[in-house]
Amino acid sequence: MATVEECRAALRKLAEQFDEVDEETKAKHVVERSVSCHVPDLDTTFYGRIHHGGLESLDGDGGEPGRQADIRLTISSDDLVSLVDGELDMARALLGGRVKVEASIGDLFRLRRLL
Repeated sequence: MATVEECRAALRKLAEQFDEVDEETKAKHVVERSVSCHVPDLDTTFYGRIHHGGLESLDGDGGEPGRQADIRLTISSDDLVSLVDGELDMARALLGGRVKVEASIGDLFRLRRLL
C-alpha cells in the first residue's frame, strides 16, 4: 500500500503531465470542474480543480465533509501511483474496475481526450 505522501507526489506528477498538454487541446476539451480523488485504502480524499491553466490543489486532502466534486475518481493508493507512472493503463483499469469515475457523460468524453 502506498502512503498518503506517495499519493500526493503522484497527483503532483499528474498535474505536471497535464501542463504538458498543448494549449489547443486544452482550449477544446477543458472546462473548469472540481475534481476529487478518493483513495479508500488510505481513507483519504484529495480535492482540486481542473481548468485551462492546469490541474491544481490535488495535493491537499480532507476538505469539507460530504463535499461533492463534478468529477469523482476512486482508486487504490497502489493503482494511483502505478497509473500516474504509466505502469497501469487507464482503459484496462476502468474496465477491470480498478478505477471508478463518476462524472457527466460530457466530462467523461472531455477527460478521454486529455488522458
